[in-house]
Amino acid sequence: MFGCLGGGLRVRSWFTLISGLVECLGFAGAVFGWASLVFVLKTEGYFRSLCVNATINGTAVEDCSRQDEQLSLIFTIASFMNNFLTLPNGFLFDHFGTTVARLLGISVYTAGMLLIAFSSPVNSVLLFPALSFIAVGGILFLMTNIQVANLFGTHRSTIITLYNGAFDSSSAVFLIIKLLYEDGVSLLGSFLFLACCSVIHLFRTFVLMPRTHIPYPLPESYTYGMKCGGTRDYTVAKVEEKNIQTSQSEEEMPFKETSPQGQNTDKMERSFKSCLLSWFFLWHLLWLSVMQLRHYLFIGTLNPMLNHLAAGDPGLVSRYTNAFAFTQLCGILCAPWNGLIMDRHKGKQREPGQSEQEADLKAAILSLSLTALQCVLFSVCAATPILPLLYLTFILQVLNRSFLYGGNAAFISVAFPSVHFGKLYGTVMALSAVVSLLQYPCFTLIKGPLGGDPFYVNIGLTVLSLLAFINPLYVYLHCRRQAAQRASSNKSASS
Repeated sequence: MFGCLGGGLRVRSWFTLISGLVECLGFAGAVFGWASLVFVLKTEGYFRSLCVNATINGTAVEDCSRQDEQLSLIFTIASFMNNFLTLPNGFLFDHFGTTVARLLGISVYTAGMLLIAFSSPVNSVLLFPALSFIAVGGILFLMTNIQVANLFGTHRSTIITLYNGAFDSSSAVFLIIKLLYEDGVSLLGSFLFLACCSVIHLFRTFVLMPRTHIPYPLPESYTYGMKCGGTRDYTVAKVEEKNIQTSQSEEEMPFKETSPQGQNTDKMERSFKSCLLSWFFLWHLLWLSVMQLRHYLFIGTLNPMLNHLAAGDPGLVSRYTNAFAFTQLCGILCAPWNGLIMDRHKGKQREPGQSEQEADLKAAILSLSLTALQCVLFSVCAATPILPLLYLTFILQVLNRSFLYGGNAAFISVAFPSVHFGKLYGTVMALSAVVSLLQYPCFTLIKGPLGGDPFYVNIGLTVLSLLAFINPLYVYLHCRRQAAQRASSNKSASS
């Protein structure tokens, strides 16, 4: 269609990029605006029956800890599903292509929105499948849009992180719903509108997106999307099938980063198994898991933590909830800086004998280190029980979260073959999801033995966050070993 309008690949690429950003910004990561939605759900009376009367120091109070626990469990399950189902979704995306993956995402996302729209305090249990559907559909939107970065060559990492920043910023969607609710717009109206927006996703799927995948690097005369008289995806599908067959035919030993021939071996020749069993993947999984757990626990317990620090003042709780949601809008502004850090070497001349992958990995060291440092600073602020300090905590949280997920996708794209991107991205997200389940026992510990005070749990998570520095350290040592081997080879050749 757009080919008929005469735009050409360049114009079509920019149109696809911008529309994809709008899609990720407006829909994909809405589930992480949970703190704003919880405020509305509590006001509506969801799980209100779990509140009981209690007496503390001779004063009759209403104990709603079980209500908080149930709402926290909903987010725990949704965030787990968001990551864990990325594994089968990644295989689905790699095997069946963009169209099938997006149609599945659109279906479950729309179903989630409709479930919340027609839910009520009487059937509060509908929130469990609803939020999980929204999470799974949203991550499929992100996964299928990330490949658009392949169209922009030297700015690939920047585009990937930009999409992840838009995903983070879309958590402000639930803030908008909260503000509209306070102005008299019902949950039914807001979520019905979001469900109807699926028409936009269908339009992008059939008109602006490839049927299979966008390869990297791009073949000559590559095009995609609707054309007069048909599509141009068949040739690309054949190229990808050949690449997959080639990669699967290669069998390497576990926990090795290069073949005996050295660092110049084409990374496209690596099998999925060798990638999965590499130290790169193991340490990157640890890097993602510890920081993700920190963020998930913070988001899932924000409302009860605000109630604890604000002594139950609903006005203060609402103000800080809005402040948190507003800072999430800045995710799309923060994330590209991480991509720029990773792309900074693209215009520079590589060292003699240095492979493109080695240069990419070397550029990723600073990004991985900065992300780990941000998480430690964010965790320290979150562990400090001073209410006004939460403003700084919110800023550090959105900055670190933008760097975390953008850096995760960008690192996988440069460290491993593109034909395995969906599977590796899905695997690392799924395994990190298992670790993220620890947030629920942490929440139970806070609400139970710790009496609602998260201080000691926050201290423990801060110490745990220090493990994230292992990943950039390993990448640095790997690059240094490769540089030493290259220097030794050059010296031998010259002598």
